[in-house]
Amino acid sequence: MAQISQSSTFPEIVELNVGGQVYVTRLETLTAAPNSLLWTKFTQSSPGDLPKDSKGRFFFDRDGFLFRYILDYLRDSELFLPEFFKERKRLQKEADFFQLPELSRRLAAASKDSSYAEDSGDPEEITSPVTSSSSSDRTPRSPGANAGYITIGYRGSYTIGRDIQADAKFRRVARITVCSKISLAKEVFGETLNESRDPDRPPDKYTARYYLKYNFLEQAFDRLAEVGFHMVACNSTGTCSYGSNDPGEDKLWTSYTEYVFCR
Repeated sequence: MAQISQSSTFPEIVELNVGGQVYVTRLETLTAAPNSLLWTKFTQSSPGDLPKDSKGRFFFDRDGFLFRYILDYLRDSELFLPEFFKERKRLQKEADFFQLPELSRRLAAASKDSSYAEDSGDPEEITSPVTSSSSSDRTPRSPGANAGYITIGYRGSYTIGRDIQADAKFRRVARITVCSKISLAKEVFGETLNESRDPDRPPDKYTARYYLKYNFLEQAFDRLAEVGFHMVACNSTGTCSYGSNDPGEDKLWTSYTEYVFCR
């Protein structure tokens, strides 16, 4: 089948919806690896042949978070994976789907080398088959691009009775909020992240509206520690409300606390 002219069928800047995540990239990036699935879709088809979402973006029913690494591989001629990256096998599966055999092979080799994948202090680099002529004007990703801050917050309440020596009565934490860059939050918390209050946000944007699907702070802290974060600051505020003017009545305190983590 003859190759269809890209300039007459697809725009230079292409919008994608991959598993609910929106990406905007160049047509040149999507077609950088010959014979890959994206190359085939965007050179051997016309826009009308590809499925679209309600806003006209080309839709792929794949892992929206991991697709960022597929684009990085095509865009920068190399791929830096975060330290403590635990989705290598799933990323290999995505590479197989998008018909990137060299990326898949390198991911498989890296998975077998535990010292390379886990003990190295440097981000993992995987090179791309994209030729230098097609990527000479592109800036490689910085090894520190996956560093950043995540703020964990929660509101709590507790009651203190007339006997101040007695134990305070704490109530269950209602919701644990996550404030950070979109891509960083998804990397760390994955499917335990509730995005319903801020859907369809691009991965390079920031949000203060995500929250976790569980209510245990220790579980969130353990997860952050597993992927290399450490706490650098915390703060808390509290207010007290009285049911009446009776000084002997129980006092209800409401607090808001934030913990700042850095990697």
